[in-house]
Amino acid sequence: MHHTENDRKRANFSALSPINGAVIKTTTTGKPGDVKKIVIKNMKSFPSIPENFEETTWNQLRKAVIAIQTSTPIEYSLECLCQAVSHMCEDKMDSQLYVNLTALVEQHVKANIVPFLSESGDKLVYLKKMNDYWQSHCQQMIMIRSIFLYLDRIYVLNNPTVHSIWEMGLELFRDHIALNSLVQARTVEGILILIEKERHGETVDRSLLKSLLRMLSDLQIYRDAFEQKFLMATKHLYQAEGQAKMEELDVPDYLQHVDKRLNEEDERLEHYLDSCTRHQLIVTVERQLINEHVTGILQKGLDLLLEENRLADLTRLYKIFSRVKNGTTELCAHFNAYIKKKGRTIVIDPEKDKSMVQDLLDYKDKMDNIVNTCFERNEKFGNSLREAFEYFINQRSNKPAELIAKYVDMKLRAGNKEATEEELEQILDKIMVQFRFIHGKDVFEAFYKKDLAKRLLVGKSASVDAEKSMLSKLKQECGGGFTSKLEGMFKDMELSRDINFAFKQSMQNSEHKELQNIDLTVNILTMGFWPTYPVMEVTLPQELLQYQSIFNKFYLAKHSGRKLQWQPTLGHCVLKAQFDAGPKDLQVSLFQALVLLLFNYNAAISFDEIRTAVNIEAGELKRTLQSLACGKARVLTKIPKGREVENTDKFQFNNEFTNKLFRIKINQIQMKETTEEQKATEERVYQDRQYQIDAAIVRIMKMRKTLSHNLLITELYKQLTFPVKPADLKKRIESLIDRDYMERDKDNQNQYNYVA
Repeated sequence: MHHTENDRKRANFSALSPINGAVIKTTTTGKPGDVKKIVIKNMKSFPSIPENFEETTWNQLRKAVIAIQTSTPIEYSLECLCQAVSHMCEDKMDSQLYVNLTALVEQHVKANIVPFLSESGDKLVYLKKMNDYWQSHCQQMIMIRSIFLYLDRIYVLNNPTVHSIWEMGLELFRDHIALNSLVQARTVEGILILIEKERHGETVDRSLLKSLLRMLSDLQIYRDAFEQKFLMATKHLYQAEGQAKMEELDVPDYLQHVDKRLNEEDERLEHYLDSCTRHQLIVTVERQLINEHVTGILQKGLDLLLEENRLADLTRLYKIFSRVKNGTTELCAHFNAYIKKKGRTIVIDPEKDKSMVQDLLDYKDKMDNIVNTCFERNEKFGNSLREAFEYFINQRSNKPAELIAKYVDMKLRAGNKEATEEELEQILDKIMVQFRFIHGKDVFEAFYKKDLAKRLLVGKSASVDAEKSMLSKLKQECGGGFTSKLEGMFKDMELSRDINFAFKQSMQNSEHKELQNIDLTVNILTMGFWPTYPVMEVTLPQELLQYQSIFNKFYLAKHSGRKLQWQPTLGHCVLKAQFDAGPKDLQVSLFQALVLLLFNYNAAISFDEIRTAVNIEAGELKRTLQSLACGKARVLTKIPKGREVENTDKFQFNNEFTNKLFRIKINQIQMKETTEEQKATEERVYQDRQYQIDAAIVRIMKMRKTLSHNLLITELYKQLTFPVKPADLKKRIESLIDRDYMERDKDNQNQYNYVA
């Protein structure tokens, strides 16, 4: 609805009330468009105030206040009393009214202190009496204020220095009751006794505590009268309790006790303590039950919790220690020390070598789970875990690297079908984590290369995909230089497949029809990529020699200028054998095949005759005969019987041999790798390291021209990827000086110069 400016003015004026004894009189002609005339006339006289108005009115109000204080009926209605207050205020009696009311309330409060000063036997009775009086006083002040509301709103509002009626009531109660030293001491002492009883397991009246503590807060004496005494009592209680419980309880129980106490104090804060006490109270409890015992808790129980994988207790420990300054730092340091101590026992003992890698994987899984589950994936703990593993795994040089390589070989070998492809991938990922910790990665590479060669040459690899996956992981971790030779081995196998395919096609078109019933597969290995194998000359049957010669001509015709060196130690064959029980295919090594082929022409042969015929080294021949006559598949019979092969033994073909399988693999009994083969691999690693040190020294000196001994050593430590001792570096420096790659400075023996 739209109003004109004139409408709005008229509405405001019409709302005005009579002003200070003036009468507003309005006249109008009633005709449209006429202007109204306003005439203001003075009143003839002001209304007069009765002579005894103040005394009479205050008397009514005083009686009403006393009736409230004494819980007796009030003679007058609330409306009548409120009007009386407003009349007194309007007649400028408000100041005196406020003074009279204050005096009346003060008189009443003063009179009520007497019961609280007399001898008090029962503390609980005393507290209840105090609470009853406090509640009563509050109710009285609310009712009194409802009568004097006009005074509270007008007089108090216009006088900033004057307290409101409610505040005046609190101040009088505080000054005459609560600040009385005897009353305050008895009240606070009673409250503290109740809280102590509750802390010792007794049930107490929490509503009483809440009311009394609210009283202290409302009176603004909570902090001075109660809080400091309460915190001191808390400190003494938990100080003694912490020491006693640490001796009495084991760590998990102690942690549960701390948890319980902290929860109880939280409940107290929720139910009756003032929120301003929270921080200091919790800090006091934490200091006495946790801070004071951090080292004691960790020394007494952490190792056991970790050892027994007590996840719930470790979670509680972490949460409790997170509450205090440096708690998690201390926990992390002890966690680190435990991992190093326990990890060293896995790595250092040669008797545990068989299970070392699996133990390391299980141990890492267990510790990872603790960090993720109990320590909230805290990055500080994750980093500490990795640092500890790297430290202890290198406490024993070379062996962990060697065993990790052998573990990978075991997992990647055919016949290892306990894991699916996904599970195998997970195992390889875990192995890579262990691999990262190793300082001497060249040791791993040497053993890995040797085992990979066996898998590829004997066709023992469980999965080409898994092999390639492992290779890509190593390449990603160490770069292409690390895996270039390993990749070369795979390329050789692929090229060999192509060469064999072409060779078989050429054989089908050749005149050597008598050799076509023999299936020959040759792997061409590039010497620099593969491990070095000992050259061993043996006597081959004429058919095989002829076949080798034909392959030589075929290969060299395509690749002139190359040289083929045959490795009989790596050969393997499938022989067709006829037994009384029927035909069998025997999967054997080349050495086993050479021995078995002799029995086509002789029923029984002595050890010396076999040795002369095949020209295999005596130790290797004994192992070969042992595998054929003393193993699970005994296709030869040894005379006399026994586990060991002697020079005087004889052997004959075992026609009675039976086996439920048609194709039988006869494993060659190999020397334990811990002797010659292992030493050869270690020696290769050692030699390779010498070359790397020499190359690094020359590279640094060529760039710097002149360098002090200490700076050269520091630079070498930065560049070399394997652990090395200063003495070893010094030997290589001396060697290079002898070979004129560098020289000592004439004026300073501690300085080296590069020789161009």
